[in-house]
Amino acid sequence: MAGAIRVTMEVGADGVALITICNPPVNALHPIIIQGLKEKYAEAADRDDVKAIVLTGAAGKFCGGFDINVFTKVHETGDVSLMPDVSVDLVSNMMEDGKKPSVAAIQGLALGGGLELIMGCHARISTPEAQLGLPELTLGVIPGFGGTQRLPRLVGLPKAIEMMLQSKFITAKEGKERGLIDALCSPDELIKMSRFWALEIANYRKPWIRSLGRTDRLGSLSEARAILSMAKQQAKKVAANMPQHQACLDVVEEGVLYGGQAGVVKEAKVFKELVLSTTSRALVHVFFAQRSTTKVPGVTDIQLKPRKIRKVAVIGGGLMGSGIATALLVSNISVVLKEVNPQFLKRGQKTIAGNLEGLVKRGSLTKDKMSKAISLLKGALDYSDFKDVDMVIEAVIEKIPLKQSIFADIEKICPPHCILATNTSTIDLNIVGEKTNSQDRIIGAHFFSPAHIMPLLEIVRTERTSPQAILDLITVGKIIKKVPVVVGNCTGFAVNRTFFPYGQAAHLLVSLGIDLFRIDRVISNFGMPMGPFQLQDVAGYGVALAVKDIYAAAFGTRNFHSGLVELMAKNGRQGKINGKGYYLYEKGAKPKPDPSVQHVIDEYRRQTKKMPGGKPVTLSDQDILEMVFFPVVNEACRVMDENVVIRAADLDIASVLGMGFPKYRGGLIFWADTVGASYIHSKLSKWAEIYGDFFKPSSYLEERAKSGRPLGAPKTAQQAPTRSRM
Repeated sequence: MAGAIRVTMEVGADGVALITICNPPVNALHPIIIQGLKEKYAEAADRDDVKAIVLTGAAGKFCGGFDINVFTKVHETGDVSLMPDVSVDLVSNMMEDGKKPSVAAIQGLALGGGLELIMGCHARISTPEAQLGLPELTLGVIPGFGGTQRLPRLVGLPKAIEMMLQSKFITAKEGKERGLIDALCSPDELIKMSRFWALEIANYRKPWIRSLGRTDRLGSLSEARAILSMAKQQAKKVAANMPQHQACLDVVEEGVLYGGQAGVVKEAKVFKELVLSTTSRALVHVFFAQRSTTKVPGVTDIQLKPRKIRKVAVIGGGLMGSGIATALLVSNISVVLKEVNPQFLKRGQKTIAGNLEGLVKRGSLTKDKMSKAISLLKGALDYSDFKDVDMVIEAVIEKIPLKQSIFADIEKICPPHCILATNTSTIDLNIVGEKTNSQDRIIGAHFFSPAHIMPLLEIVRTERTSPQAILDLITVGKIIKKVPVVVGNCTGFAVNRTFFPYGQAAHLLVSLGIDLFRIDRVISNFGMPMGPFQLQDVAGYGVALAVKDIYAAAFGTRNFHSGLVELMAKNGRQGKINGKGYYLYEKGAKPKPDPSVQHVIDEYRRQTKKMPGGKPVTLSDQDILEMVFFPVVNEACRVMDENVVIRAADLDIASVLGMGFPKYRGGLIFWADTVGASYIHSKLSKWAEIYGDFFKPSSYLEERAKSGRPLGAPKTAQQAPTRSRM
């Protein structure tokens, strides 16, 4: 690998040294590259035949940023000295304050450390489409190679703050308008124009500008202070639990008040502190975990090739079916939408058109692509168009006989290579496919609602699902820009099974006298998009009622039986769908707690008789948080013990993308390990004595608590084949 990672330098007859970063695929700044850049810059400075320098990246990409694998090594060892000094040694001293001018020749992308390198150059020439940005905050750190100081000096404070705090990329075309890029040209002209520009600076025909010394774009001190103060208030609101946001603004402020050099010094210090923070460890873990979900032993490592999926049939045009169809259509896959009657079909097609229009409004789809997507959709009232489909995704209501008859029908009509997928969220796949002879083609494609927006795709396999079918669905998942996670077949699969205690724990707490709106507040403050009661309102009570008996049958005594949703429905409440649940929903307004729900809650408490002596229990916010999430961690332990997931990190990604568990906490298992298995075990044991089996610790949790091994550590003994691997 090290052979491919190198920095080259060629000196032309014109006296320009062309320094090229070579580290496929995105020319990341590996320590070898950084050392190579220092050596080449030193050599260019010493050579009499070099008048100026052009810095570029190989194979049409400038540089994708610092090599994130180094972060992992720092996290494993706790040794910050593994981070090479780039900011002062290379960018400030050798490039910006060097004796010879540097011009950056940019195409493809210049992100993170790559953008920081170009800002240390004296001019920047780019192709118009190149992507520019500083996404470091998504990894829990701040730009560490001078970016917090140079970007505001080139594009002004408001734009720089937006680009850093929102990790927002801009094109070089916009960069030119903003002052980040000096000139645009075609890829063919890029090196030639950059060489010319570098010589013009060397010969004093163009200005020799050091970005760090500029103040003309910063505005007056009072303006700068006002902008920073507003940004800090905003960051407190939207990123209260993420220290890197405030830290970034503090470092920017240091440079504004005391000069770029002071800012660079503070940036280096704060960067090193943040690299070791729990937030950075968590976000780097999620970054790599997301990239490992498609590595499936026995599927992706046996030289199988994915088959082309050109045409997919979706059965059922309801909310889920139309969302799935939308996701396929925008990725250029033809869809046959099958419904039972013309009215339902029309409604499904209308929903898809609405979904597409929504994507256009959000700016994630062009009008042309929308027209193309609509042209790929065909409606059907029977199976005659299923003769040449490559995959069927069934998305009808959760009724076993209906699903069984659909699968028996489509097996007869679809070609023998066609994958037969179901979007069931709870029903055992063996039951769905019971009446067919095509067990090897039956697979779960569990999307999350709304399916065209939510990024997770749970791929559910049975003991008989073929590796080819799994590989094909993983490939489709990638094409439609989902993150596929392969899981085993059980009630609720990985996400809904792991999180079944989440809503139940909240109901249990209400039965003990805790205010439901307080529970939602505590859970939202922890970082969930909304609390469990608002989530129930948004999902609709039909879901809770549909799965209730399934969970009761599957989970026995650890299932908490609650009649609250029935009481809500009896009271004429359906959640967001009719504007009235635990909250009141009015168009264009934020949901408001509904005080009149209290009499339903009082009736529920009377029925459950859980309050000791008829009086509410006293719990702290931390107790509430733990009583909601520790049972979820406990169920996750069972999911890992039963090998429903391939690795703990898959459950982390599934919790982040499927349930909105805060990314900056690293996912469910990563977070649980920061709390500690023995602490979780001791709390659950205590509650199990008081409140029963709902809290009873699993044997996996007990074993990890005793041994001190992290919950996320792989099992040591040779295991039987996992349900998710078979």
